[in-house]
Amino acid sequence: MKIGSEAHKQLFCQSFMDSHLKYQPEELPWPKLDEEALQRLRGIPFWEEALSTERNAGTMVKAFADTIEDEKIHEAIALQGIEEARHAKLIEYMVNHYQIETPMRPAKPVPENIEPEFVKFGYGECFDSYFAFGLFGIARNSGFFPDEFFAIFDPVIHEEARHIVFFVNWIAYKQVQEGRGAKILRGANSLWQYSNALKRRLGSFKGTKKGSGKGFTASGANSVTGSLTLEKFLNTCIQEYDKRMSVFEPELLRPEFLLSATKTAYNTLKLLPS
Repeated sequence: MKIGSEAHKQLFCQSFMDSHLKYQPEELPWPKLDEEALQRLRGIPFWEEALSTERNAGTMVKAFADTIEDEKIHEAIALQGIEEARHAKLIEYMVNHYQIETPMRPAKPVPENIEPEFVKFGYGECFDSYFAFGLFGIARNSGFFPDEFFAIFDPVIHEEARHIVFFVNWIAYKQVQEGRGAKILRGANSLWQYSNALKRRLGSFKGTKKGSGKGFTASGANSVTGSLTLEKFLNTCIQEYDKRMSVFEPELLRPEFLLSATKTAYNTLKLLPS
């Protein structure tokens, strides 16, 4: 399939809309947690950041959708806005259901020049989701919480995978339509955008201070990884990414920049003394 063609647009938009899941957070089978699991859940430091991020994302994505003239793309991005807002509702319901003390931050105002904000958000979501896939797999395999708890959040992780696949196809389509579709140009732009996303998140690994506002995926890493080695973490990210991406149509682009970087780092680590 030719990237940037009408057929490409129809595929990445329609497949995104066809795979939408219908559910309401309050109707999900939330499991009863014992006291030990409750304390672990309440001790995770990123719920405030997660709730604020998802609320702002829902508002921003909806506002961006309203600026899109192409009917098909407008419909798809508007649906993403609905899903982002639903993620916020799910986290809000969870913190209330399990009585997790979570301060409410004021909403972030939507910028007037909203497209660059959506692009920045999209690359940030690619960055966060890639490592979230690994953290989710590690936490689930470790028995950190009952599997019924992870079953509730598995569709959310899948939705994040759908969002980033849609985003990289949308941005490639947009670049082709604007005459910037050469692969080398798209690659250079991705490198620049991911570098900026990395700079915005590096501080998150220096501590878990609440309210730091530096990315909830990174800020919660220490809460679920324990004594996990870097080599095992990278390998898990690779495996979980492959599993999440395997369900999408082979003609669609994937956000593969971080996968390539992770594989290079992982293969380098295997050559070093333990």
